[in-house]
Amino acid sequence: MAKKSTKNVSIQVLPRGVEDTLALVDKAIETIQASGVKYEVGPLETTMEGDDLDQLIEIAKAAHRACFKAGATAVMTYIKIADSLEGTSIEKKVSKYRKVNL
Repeated sequence: MAKKSTKNVSIQVLPRGVEDTLALVDKAIETIQASGVKYEVGPLETTMEGDDLDQLIEIAKAAHRACFKAGATAVMTYIKIADSLEGTSIEKKVSKYRKVNL
């Protein structure tokens, strides 16, 4: 049996056709939040973490569709996948940058 490894999937939704696009982005993030997977919202994208790549992709699709349900007439969604045999994590990627610059 193959060893499970942690994957990251980042998603950026760009809804069109409404005045308040941030409200639709919020709907996409709410969809990710409701999924129960570990995630982190960044200034330009939201990154999810989990062992099941198919599940993460399904959540990304649901977030994309949530923008249409909220009133978008068009949505462009960008998805990035990070995977390795050893696994990868949000923490590994950003922990050294989380120090406060004073």
